[in-house]
Amino acid sequence: MDRRTMLAATGAAAAMSATLTAGSAQAATRAGFPAGFRWGAATAGHQVEGGNVGSDIWLLEHIQPTLFQQSSGDACNSFELWATDLDLVKALNLDTYRFSLEWARIEPAQGEFSQAALDHYARIIDGCHARGITPMVTFSHFSLPRWFAALGGWTSPEAADLFARYCDKAARRLAAGMGYAVTLNEPNMIAVIAAALPPQAIALVEQMNAAAGRACGSTNFRNGMIPQLNDISLTQTNLLAAHKAGRAAIKAVRGDLPVGVSLTVSDDQAVGENSLRDQKRALYYGAWLDAIKGDDFVGAQNYARAEYTATGVLPPPKGVPISEMGVEVYAPSLAGSVRYVHEATGLPVMITEHGVGTPDDAIRAKFIPESLAELQKVVAAGVPVLGYVHWSLLDNFEWIFGYSKHFGLCEVDRATFKRTPKPSAAVLAGIAKANRV
Repeated sequence: MDRRTMLAATGAAAAMSATLTAGSAQAATRAGFPAGFRWGAATAGHQVEGGNVGSDIWLLEHIQPTLFQQSSGDACNSFELWATDLDLVKALNLDTYRFSLEWARIEPAQGEFSQAALDHYARIIDGCHARGITPMVTFSHFSLPRWFAALGGWTSPEAADLFARYCDKAARRLAAGMGYAVTLNEPNMIAVIAAALPPQAIALVEQMNAAAGRACGSTNFRNGMIPQLNDISLTQTNLLAAHKAGRAAIKAVRGDLPVGVSLTVSDDQAVGENSLRDQKRALYYGAWLDAIKGDDFVGAQNYARAEYTATGVLPPPKGVPISEMGVEVYAPSLAGSVRYVHEATGLPVMITEHGVGTPDDAIRAKFIPESLAELQKVVAAGVPVLGYVHWSLLDNFEWIFGYSKHFGLCEVDRATFKRTPKPSAAVLAGIAKANRV
C-alpha cells in the first residue's frame, strides 16, 4: 500500500467511525440535514463500463432467445472515462460516489485473479480521494462471471464460499481506501421479479438460461439477475449466506470499514381492511431485514410506492406522472421506505439509490427536491439517515431495457461518450451544497 492510499484509508476510517457512532446520527432540524450527511451519485460496472465480455449478462445479450433488447456494447465507456465521471461528481458538489467492482473482470476464470483489474479499481478509489470524494463500493451489482453462472450461479452449493473468496481478494487490494462497502445490490429483487414476471417471460428466462448454457458448455447455467421460479427459495438462501460470508471476509481485512447490503424497498401502504401489505413485506423483505441486523448500515433503494388492498396492488391514480418503468412518480415514497427500513432493523440508513426514469428532465428536477423535502422531515423526526446517493450519474445501459430508459443526471452521447449535465443535476448540486432543501 502506498502512502497516499494509507493516509486516505486512515482518514476514511476515522470519518466513517465518527459517522456510525451512536451519537452521530443526529437528527436534522427542519432547516437542513445533519453535518456530515453524504451526498452522492451512483453507477454500476456493467451498466457504464462497456466491454464486460466475461460476464453472464454479456452472454445473455448475445444469444437467442433473450429478454435483453440490445447489447451493452461500449456502454458509457466508463472503464476508460472513470476520471471524467469523478470530475462530474465533484462538479455537482457531491462528496460520495457509489460504483461497483466487476467480479467478471477481477476473477475472469475460476480461481484466477487479475491484478490489472484490481489495480484499475484501485486507481478509481485513489481518484475519488484526490477529489475529496468518498468511495462507496459495491462488490456485486447483479452481473456475475460467466464461469460462476455456468456452475449454477446463486443456486450453486459453492456460491457463498466462492463469493467470500472473491470478497477477500478484492478487499485485500481495495478496502483500505473504501468509505463504505456494499456486498450485494438488491438481492431481495428476486422475489419482486418473480411476482412481476408474466407467464411468457417466466418461460423465456428458462429458455435464455438454457441457450446461454449451451454456448458455454453448461447444463446448469443460471444468470445473476432474473431467477427461474423454481430456484427462488434456494437462490435466496444462498444469497443470504453469501452476504454474511462476504461481509465477514471484508471485515476480516478491515474491521472498521462500514459494510451493509442494499435492498429494494417500495413505500408500501395499506388500503382498507385485510390489506396484503404486511404479507408482501414479509415476502419481499422479511428474511433480509432479519439477516442484516448485524450490519453497520442498511442500503435503501426506492423508486415507487405500492398501495395494497385485500386483493392486490392498486393501479396508479389517474392523471399522475408515470415513469418510463410504468410506475407513479410519487415523491413521498422515499421518506416512507426509509422510515420503514429503519423501524424494521434499527440500523442507520444509507440511501444507496433513488431516482426516476424519464426523458422529461423537468419531472426529475421537480421530483428531487420534493423527495428530499419529505426525507428532511423524517431525519428531523430522528430517523438516522447517513446520506443520499442518486441513481444515476449517467444515462446508461438499463439491463433488459437496453438504452431506452433515462435515469441519469447527465446525458451521454452514444457515439462520442460526451457527458452533458441536465438541469436536474444543477438542482441536486444546489441542495448538496446547501445541505438542505
